[in-house]
Amino acid sequence: MKTFISAAAFLVLAATSAQAQDAAAGEKVFKKCMACHAVGDGAANKVGPVLNGVIGRTAGTAADFNYSQGMKDAGAGGLVWNDETLGKYLENPKAFIKGNKMAFAGLKKEDERANVIAFLKTHSPQ
Repeated sequence: MKTFISAAAFLVLAATSAQAQDAAAGEKVFKKCMACHAVGDGAANKVGPVLNGVIGRTAGTAADFNYSQGMKDAGAGGLVWNDETLGKYLENPKAFIKGNKMAFAGLKKEDERANVIAFLKTHSPQ
C-alpha cells in the first residue's frame, strides 16, 4: 500500500510539473508584464529591463538599465535568476527584494508563475 501511495504521489507531482511548465500559457500571462518589460527580437528596456536571457543572469546586471539599489545589492549578494528565485520574486516582488522599483504586486497563482518562467526560458540560453 505504501508503494502505491508513493507512486500515486509521484504521478500527481509529475503531472503538476508538466502542466506548470507551459511556455505557450506563459506567453499569455506575460501580457501582464508587457507594460514594463519586453522580450524577444528587438526588445528594448522600458520601465523595467529587457528579459531576454534573464534565466541564469545575476540580478541587477542587464545592460543599460538603471536598477534600484535594492536590486543591485541582491545581485552583489549572489542572487541569480532561476526557477526558484524568479518564482519567489514573481509571487511578491516587494517582499522578495526590499527597495526594488517593480510596482507590480506579483503573480499569486503558482501555475502562472511557472508558466511565465517557462516562457522566459524560451528567451534565455540554456
